[in-house]
Amino acid sequence: MTARIHPTAIVDASAELGLDVEIGPWAMVGPRCIVGDGSVLSPRATLERDVTLGQRVRIGVGSVLGGDPQDLKYRGEETRVEIGDDTALREYVTINRGTAHSVVTRVGRGCFLMSYVHLAHDCQLGDGVIISNGTQLAGHVVVEDRATISGLCAAHQFVRIGSHAFVGGCSRVAQDVPPYVKAVGNPVKLFGLNSVGLQRNGFPDATVKELKRAYRLLFRSEHNVSQGLLRARAECADLPEIVRFLDFVEQSERGVGF
Repeated sequence: MTARIHPTAIVDASAELGLDVEIGPWAMVGPRCIVGDGSVLSPRATLERDVTLGQRVRIGVGSVLGGDPQDLKYRGEETRVEIGDDTALREYVTINRGTAHSVVTRVGRGCFLMSYVHLAHDCQLGDGVIISNGTQLAGHVVVEDRATISGLCAAHQFVRIGSHAFVGGCSRVAQDVPPYVKAVGNPVKLFGLNSVGLQRNGFPDATVKELKRAYRLLFRSEHNVSQGLLRARAECADLPEIVRFLDFVEQSERGVGF
């Protein structure tokens, strides 16, 4: 099926529209934008320029993607935004293009960004990420696969939030949040494993048990982090999830909340 474009919409001549695309009233598709098959732009949604939408992406009313990065170092470099297949952005989401640092601001497949979420330049979201209303991510934030961030949170630039982590509402995330854990507060602190999320995603009981053991050694023992890492690597099962958890903590440049 060909694209359905409302007569009030504006589509740049250089834009590429896939099959069965819907462009709503007063929406705008700017230069060098690509809209994948089955994607929908709601009324007044804007793709400013150099935005690529995958297949079946839904952009909510008034959302603006592809605006210039809000970075004083930006000098007009050619950068872009990429949105993965089956991702939904609700009303008034804003996503800025990248800078020369990484070129692209990227959102993975199957993500859900609720109303008024903001992603600054160079943010990198994995697959299946959920971000609730009003949350703001500064530049260069990395959110790994299937992490969940509740509403009205703020993340400092260069922060990393690990896979399957859960960040509670109204949190100020100034340090990294390791994979598989719960974190909340101002400043953010850790509150054990995201056990409910792990169960819902089919993690075996034995894996959850080992993750709890590693968590206790690192964050709920008399050891400092370096000592906890040594003990956890020596004593915990050699599972991919354990390796990922320990590597994340060891490689953290901003430190992790306790």
